[in-house]
Amino acid sequence: MTLARFKDRVVLVTGAAQGIGAAVAEAFLGQGALVHLADRDGGRLAARAATLDVPCHTVDLSDRNQTRKCVEDIVARHGPVEILINGAGGVAGQTGQPLDAITEEDWRSLFEANLDGAFWLTQAVAPAMKQAGIGRVVNIASRAGLRPSLTGIQAYTAAKHALVGLTRQLSWELAPHGITVNAVAPGFILSNPTTIRQWEAFGSEGQQRVIDAIHTKRLGAPEDIAHAVLFFADPASGWITGETLSVDGGHS
Repeated sequence: MTLARFKDRVVLVTGAAQGIGAAVAEAFLGQGALVHLADRDGGRLAARAATLDVPCHTVDLSDRNQTRKCVEDIVARHGPVEILINGAGGVAGQTGQPLDAITEEDWRSLFEANLDGAFWLTQAVAPAMKQAGIGRVVNIASRAGLRPSLTGIQAYTAAKHALVGLTRQLSWELAPHGITVNAVAPGFILSNPTTIRQWEAFGSEGQQRVIDAIHTKRLGAPEDIAHAVLFFADPASGWITGETLSVDGGHS
């Protein structure tokens, strides 16, 4: 790796106020990219952007008009987005509940958080990528997008499964234009206050069971996910598309 690996490439990272998104943004910045951060948590986002000295955009990614305005602002400053990292998502403060306790708001809010923005942003950046004949889209899915979730949250699991399906579908549509679309499915990462609370809720015995099921016998770090994202974004990965890469230490 050299500093020129992504030199002057325009990169948009969502969910970048903390955790995995922040680590991905920092990794691209370290490789010379022109990085823009986006998140709906304006306070944390501004603090992160100030630390990294990069532009940021406070945006509700479930709102199509706001995502388009975000992309327009980036184009006006640095040119078309060449690499899109859809990292926004999470459980939005929800915890596992029985099926009959789930409200319509519970269900829809997690699809908005984990799926809608990825679609709207890809829709917004695709025309310029098509014109250039190259582009990279990487979606941050989850181990919960491939199997039942440790969180027990039905909508989270369903939305992440949908994101994996969307990755394949968008790859089929966009790859003929030189745009690859892939996903990274992280295992359990202590990346933000929500995941820390989940981890603490497992208790010592539950935590040990999780560790025992991981081949590497350790939890992952946000940087582990960032390395996988950079792999998919690399120009050398142009014949890899429609894939979902589990980055979970070999979790059985």
